[in-house]
Amino acid sequence: MAVTSLDDLMSGGGVAGRYVLVRSDLNVPLDGATITDDGRVRAALPTIRRLAEAGARVVVMAHLGRPKGTPDDTYSLRPVAARLGELLGSDVPLAGDVVGREARDVTASLADGQVAMLENVRFDPRETSKDADERGALAGELAALVGPGAAFVSDGFGVVHRKQASVYDIARELPACAGDLVLSELEVLRTLTGDPQRPYAVVLGGSKVSDKLAVIDALLPKVDRLLVGGGMCFTFLAAQGQGVGSSLLETDMIDTCKRLLAEAGDKLMLPVDVVAADAFSAEAATRTVAAGEIEDGWMGLDIGPESVRRFADAVGSAATVFWNGPMGVFEMEPFAGGTRGVARAIADGGAFSVVGGGDSAAAVRQLGLSEDGFSHISTGGGASLEYLEGKDLPGVAVLSE
Repeated sequence: MAVTSLDDLMSGGGVAGRYVLVRSDLNVPLDGATITDDGRVRAALPTIRRLAEAGARVVVMAHLGRPKGTPDDTYSLRPVAARLGELLGSDVPLAGDVVGREARDVTASLADGQVAMLENVRFDPRETSKDADERGALAGELAALVGPGAAFVSDGFGVVHRKQASVYDIARELPACAGDLVLSELEVLRTLTGDPQRPYAVVLGGSKVSDKLAVIDALLPKVDRLLVGGGMCFTFLAAQGQGVGSSLLETDMIDTCKRLLAEAGDKLMLPVDVVAADAFSAEAATRTVAAGEIEDGWMGLDIGPESVRRFADAVGSAATVFWNGPMGVFEMEPFAGGTRGVARAIADGGAFSVVGGGDSAAAVRQLGLSEDGFSHISTGGGASLEYLEGKDLPGVAVLSE
């Protein structure tokens, strides 16, 4: 079903002088009060700026981290509001609560073209409640903040797979549409699930097979090559009867991996060598060994150079590439080579390439790679995977009701 767009909202009477409640995904990593990666703030900027420049009174909702339904200064959006203000070139006042007196005062003080932000919506336990009535009550209070004539713009792709008050229930309280970011994400994912150019290669990493099982099952019949790295590769290697030392291993998933290996045949590529260490530390002793020759007491923390070459050849000859999950513990330099090498090969390959959010997007920026080398870097890892699994995204589906 068609989703109403921001273009529809802007043309249908416009937004000048009108309150617009925007749900963004501003869940950025912090070191104390310092944002270490502002990618999600920058991704949210175009829709917010577009509304403000059209004269809307913009009220931004977002979450940060996983507070337990109560105010926690560790998860305050203060650094995010400050960064958004820097990028906009104008002050973005932050209400000290979600729907309380400060939220009402800050919202009421907005002039046309100004932007304000509510405090972390997860400070209110109703945001993530499983009880629809509780979520609905919060959504009603959020709608009351902006009053009659307001609209809701869903632009936080990283949360559209959540049935939460500020994502799902609010769309039943106000005229609702998808923001430009959400629409661009959906367009890219439809390309991957429709008729992608071939060869189509998928690169999956991360720690656990169990986290990616559904997407592996969904993608295996559709892809030409499936490359598996990261901690999850060791359960596949164990399923082949190879020794994995003290590497991360999901023993309860070994039989599942045997099934996947049998179904995939030569579609599925595993590392042939790994960088092993005697401890989970950047200062650990390391050695590169064949994938099945990790000694007891040693653990694989990255794919090795020969695996990087083989993976690079596979993605370099592909016409479409989807990548989700690092190849190793990229946060530690001794184990960043696999992720860096595969990412560079994707960027240099000329394929239609999609980075599936989460740690993969963070790795691109942390490793100093140019984002311009990829066709699309998603802002929502979990949402991307659930879409590729064929699941409905509640925060998108509700926009078509």
